[in-house]
Amino acid sequence: MSGKMRSSEPLETVGNATEQGTATQAKAADQAATRLMAKVPNEAAPAQHQGFHTTTKYADEWVSLGQGNFDAILKSSQIWAAGVQDLAKQLAASAQASFDESLATFNALSSVKSPQEALDLQTTLARTVLEKTLAETGRIGDASLKLFEQTLAPIAARATLTVEKFGKPAV
Repeated sequence: MSGKMRSSEPLETVGNATEQGTATQAKAADQAATRLMAKVPNEAAPAQHQGFHTTTKYADEWVSLGQGNFDAILKSSQIWAAGVQDLAKQLAASAQASFDESLATFNALSSVKSPQEALDLQTTLARTVLEKTLAETGRIGDASLKLFEQTLAPIAARATLTVEKFGKPAV
């Protein structure tokens, strides 16, 4: 048995040496990692600062874009409301004029002396109403188209700005 002990003694010596070598290597690796990690914050700080600055810049631009878009929608709404109010006034004035003309014609019909005179008054009224209706329809159509263009102008300007600003790739 004493021979077996002697044969295990070299193994224990090798095991102890390996443990000591591994511990020394682990300690050296730990020290190297500590030195490397100490450098990282100093070397990474400019990149982190630049990344934060870039992110903040884009966030500010998006907030500004959103505010500008909101303002454009608000302005468009105001233009549309004022335009619709104006169109309603024009339609009311046209309807009032048409009503007054019809009333005057019907009053004149009450004093006609012959059926031919009544037919002439009704024909004149019908022709006048048709001509004014066509003229008013064209005028209201033009005013509506102009209102549509004016209402979309602020939104179209914002869309153009957005494409110009954010449509190109980030550098």
